[in-house]
Amino acid sequence: MKSADAHWTVLVAHPDTSRQPVSGVAVEVRLASATTLLCNYSLHGDVGRVRVASAGAAHRADGLWQHTCFEVFIAAQGAAGYYEFNFSPQLEWAAYQFTDYRDGMAPANLTQAPGLQVRRSSDQLELNATVHLDGLTPLCDAPALRLALAAVIEDYRGGMSYWSLEHPPGKPDFHHPDGFTMELRLP
Repeated sequence: MKSADAHWTVLVAHPDTSRQPVSGVAVEVRLASATTLLCNYSLHGDVGRVRVASAGAAHRADGLWQHTCFEVFIAAQGAAGYYEFNFSPQLEWAAYQFTDYRDGMAPANLTQAPGLQVRRSSDQLELNATVHLDGLTPLCDAPALRLALAAVIEDYRGGMSYWSLEHPPGKPDFHHPDGFTMELRLP
């Protein structure tokens, strides 16, 4: 496990998926406070060939993983349950709570919606997400958090690529416990 207050990392493409038009995805994560996690995603490549609709008003939405989105999975150290957060460049977001690996899925009750900002150029797409952990007691009471970082990228033809810190054997599975490889200590 890696431990850091702030950490830059590079996501790797799943071996069974196409990487084009994306040349890389980097992520910086840090705890700004005991209840605020900052996730800054940076997609590099031919952004014009990445399918991204125009940004609208920020709102909660399901099924974001079916198109271009960035994800963070968060678990309290030593806990079986975890939370999943999805962020789309259209400023849509989703938050779910699981009691165990892919079990007991329910919408997470957040006290504040994630804050999202998106910047786009011809060769880079940046999405900054501020995740408010207030009210998510298992996370706020933990001495450390385990994270799995991921991205789903849809190209202009509808092809999908899957990026994460670690890929367990088999098809892409961001929920797999082996993907929770980053550790952040609460301040």
